[in-house]
Amino acid sequence: MAAPATVAAAGAAHAAPTAAVVQAKAVGLDDPHKKDIAMQLVSSAENSSLDWKSQYKYIEDIGDGRGYTAGIIGFCSGTGDMLDLVEHYTDLKPGNVLAKYLPALRKVNGTESHAGLGSAFEKDWATAAKDGVFQQAQNDERDRVYFNPAVSQAKSDGLRALGQFAYYDAIVMHGPGTSSTSFGGIRKTAMKKAKTPAQGGDEATYLKAFLDARRAAMKTEEAHSDTSRVDTEQLVFLNAKNFDLNPPLKWKVYGDSYSINS
Repeated sequence: MAAPATVAAAGAAHAAPTAAVVQAKAVGLDDPHKKDIAMQLVSSAENSSLDWKSQYKYIEDIGDGRGYTAGIIGFCSGTGDMLDLVEHYTDLKPGNVLAKYLPALRKVNGTESHAGLGSAFEKDWATAAKDGVFQQAQNDERDRVYFNPAVSQAKSDGLRALGQFAYYDAIVMHGPGTSSTSFGGIRKTAMKKAKTPAQGGDEATYLKAFLDARRAAMKTEEAHSDTSRVDTEQLVFLNAKNFDLNPPLKWKVYGDSYSINS
């Protein structure tokens, strides 16, 4: 039976502050502060530093068969996302210092070749990294290709900030495809083992299944066979039941310790 209006109103008055507090704590990874935490976590694994904003200039060949890896998210000359980035940069700023490398980037796409790039490209990448327009282009492509799709899918699966980050970190390393070792394939493997929260499953159980599938995918590539970004980072947060990824956070990657206190 419905409560009298006066009782219902009083109950609502008492309940509202509690609901507001819960909502404030349970923000998604797209909250600006949580997004910055996500960038720091990825940077600790990709660049051994929490200072992700200093990585716009980063560029090297890490020997994983993907050519150059560069920028804040590891755009690769061999996988197409570096080409997309430089094309976007050129749309925003025609005649930029990297525009002349577009023909070479198109030729090496899909290979580990440096043909037409080399030390001159590395130097010009560092120069471009000082340009706010290039930094914005990196942010744009990070969000378009990786961050936004990962967070959107995680929210659809009923996952909170930790799960959203697990998806994001996976899509950064493995790409957004559907093969068995891509993000889509990893998620599919996990869903064979456990239901997502949106399907009525337990969040911790599903995330454990996802991280197990992620670890298996990492071990198929020598360059990514160190699974510490799962074992001593994401699993640490999961075991602590920190589903909202709230600081303080303490973790290790490749044996190095990191922390975010607020």
